[in-house]
Amino acid sequence: MQTITVDPITRLEGHGKFDIFINDAGEVENVYFQIPELRGIEKFCEGRPVEELPRITQRACGVCPGPHHLAGTKACDGVYGVEPPPAAKRLRELFHCAHYVHSHIAHFYALAAPDFVLGPHADPTTRHVLGVVAAVGLEVGGAVIKARAQGQRIQAILGGKATHAVCGIPGGMSKALTNPAEVDEIKRIADDLVGFGQFTLKLFDDVVLGNNAYVDLIVNGPYSMRSYYMGMVDDAGRVALYDGTLRVIDADGNEFARFDPRKYLDHIAEHVEPWSYLKFPYLKNIGWKGLTVGKDSGVYRVAPLARLNVANGMATPIADSAYRKFFATLGGRPVHATLANHWARVIELMHVCERIQELIHHPGISDPDVRAIPTATPNEGVGVVEAPRGTLFHHYKTDDRGIVTRCNMLVATGNNNAAICMSIRDAARGLIKPGTEVSQGILNMIEMAFRAYDPCFGCATHSLPGEMPMEVRVRAASGKVVRSFIR
Repeated sequence: MQTITVDPITRLEGHGKFDIFINDAGEVENVYFQIPELRGIEKFCEGRPVEELPRITQRACGVCPGPHHLAGTKACDGVYGVEPPPAAKRLRELFHCAHYVHSHIAHFYALAAPDFVLGPHADPTTRHVLGVVAAVGLEVGGAVIKARAQGQRIQAILGGKATHAVCGIPGGMSKALTNPAEVDEIKRIADDLVGFGQFTLKLFDDVVLGNNAYVDLIVNGPYSMRSYYMGMVDDAGRVALYDGTLRVIDADGNEFARFDPRKYLDHIAEHVEPWSYLKFPYLKNIGWKGLTVGKDSGVYRVAPLARLNVANGMATPIADSAYRKFFATLGGRPVHATLANHWARVIELMHVCERIQELIHHPGISDPDVRAIPTATPNEGVGVVEAPRGTLFHHYKTDDRGIVTRCNMLVATGNNNAAICMSIRDAARGLIKPGTEVSQGILNMIEMAFRAYDPCFGCATHSLPGEMPMEVRVRAASGKVVRSFIR
């Protein structure tokens, strides 16, 4: 039994590794995808005043703090039983869309682009963001940096800080957008961002869809998985990122469930494996059947591809046109090609740029009424948003003084954990055949399987008992565990 270890894996948020076990016949026996870090943020929250959690939970990550802040704030609304004013909801969504801009740009251009601009087999010393800039030109690189900074600027105006915001409070927002200069600045930024979104769609057409070899890899490579999908939709069934209902479809596109996000525990449960700090969520009404696919498997997927699959369209015109082209090109809905997440991510980037423009021109965006004062005794609340990486749940329970007794965060990467494990395994099995020389390019192509999900392992690593158990396993050449040590 040969073992190939990739540690650390690259171009992701957080830390991870995987071990590929190849039998004597040269076939991939199995792949174990492991996250060796533990943040345990949920336990840190116990004993804290609940209104602090939107500021604490986002500190699990410097990449996706915005969605954690908003999910935590929505959970606090629930704890206090208070409904924010319409202006507060608009400002929260505007902040959320601005976060999407900087997050989706970072992944598409810096983390994913080296694979399809330079090619998966490019020299690792050049297969990075600087290599992409050298290939596409400094002018493009400058436009990318400017657009990402503009997303951060909107977050800073609304959130108090570009990263780790302080704007969300139970019942609304801490600051109204009443400064005309700030409104005018965001309007100018919005116009720029819509142009940048269109530029990115065209770049994807030219560089990715114009590359027949890469399109073939998306459609016919070892990156396809028939699974359930989950995402948030509005009343018209279109993609919704800040508020809506959750819809689940099966691999044939049939609706399996549609529910209020606050009722998530009626539909989702979590399984624990001893070899990972990540839990494995699954559809409760099917059950945990292991790392398998098909209608009898409870494994589901979230993230951009899932959101497009469960929806009837996008809520903004340019993005909706791109949505129609996406499914027409890839054979109809649902699309099971994992690498199509990159295209879906670009379509979502276009959507949030358009949505920023719509929101900032809304006549009520400068309404000073941005908070409803809580009066109810605190108890329990659930806040859910669609983070760039997929559906994000925050669930808080408190005593009657508002002190947290339990915190549960079911994050996007956790929702995708089982699917990521299977995607890596299937990619390895599809790429490594008897007699195959396992090159750096082959290993990078296996990494591409998880990279499509844009995983963020920092905020995903939790432990049920709130401890840090460590297990060391000694395996024989056959792969059988012959001894284990547990701390």
